[in-house]
Amino acid sequence: MKSGRGLGLLLPAALLLLVAFVLPVGMLVPTSFRPYVPLVGITSGFTAGYYTRLVTDSYYLEIIGRTLALGLTVTLATLLIGYPLAYFLARTRSQWRNWLTLLVVFPLYLNLVVRTFGWIALLAQNGLVNQALQTLGVVNEPVKLLFNFAGLMIALTHIFLPFMVLVLIGPIQNIPRDVEDAARVLGASWGSTFLRVTLPLSMPGILSGSILVFVLTISALVTPRLLGGPTYQVMSTLIFDEFLQRLNWPAGSAAALLLTLMVLTLVFLSGILARRTGARA
Repeated sequence: MKSGRGLGLLLPAALLLLVAFVLPVGMLVPTSFRPYVPLVGITSGFTAGYYTRLVTDSYYLEIIGRTLALGLTVTLATLLIGYPLAYFLARTRSQWRNWLTLLVVFPLYLNLVVRTFGWIALLAQNGLVNQALQTLGVVNEPVKLLFNFAGLMIALTHIFLPFMVLVLIGPIQNIPRDVEDAARVLGASWGSTFLRVTLPLSMPGILSGSILVFVLTISALVTPRLLGGPTYQVMSTLIFDEFLQRLNWPAGSAAALLLTLMVLTLVFLSGILARRTGARA
């Protein structure tokens, strides 16, 4: 009886997953193996050339590598910035805690396009960042921060930082203060207590936040499209161009399936790592 109730509770989520994910992705599979002829469209036949091109052509390999590097860099940056902030919000009992939490989540209330255009204004050659760097004497001429990796990394770190902080707050709050106090009483320094007690116990939150930020980064479209321009491409903008600019649906389907496979592989490997970490703890 309990098993039947459990299946009944899972049924709505399973149906939603089937309709919103499995069926659309499944429809891309046959399309990705169909030949495409310019000015003609999708034709009958079978070809695996789009997949071969993605994993052998240096142009596409560069895009894939850039996408993965951007995801890893943004994830690391949000973790390094977000962990101290999340720790402070989880541990502090100050009256300013609610206001600080509001400041963290406030960017989520703004439209993504608005935030992206804000970063364009900040990172432009005559933008506030370059003006500040030149005024302080750090650089003698404007630094190129648009249409390259640096600009994308800065903007995406700001955009996805709230997600990392919000995911980390819960696991850090669940760490008993008595455990940390016991380590300090036994002679451990603050750094040793953090590295050997706090950090391992917060690892589930670190893994969850890292997976979330990484997946959001490599699948982001609006910000890479606006800040990267039409020439500096990542996987998401490549897929967009194949579908809507070149109308090459088979090539776009192959790229979309490859990106989906990368995400699912990451989630699978992270699940294994999370189970091993939990078993050790």
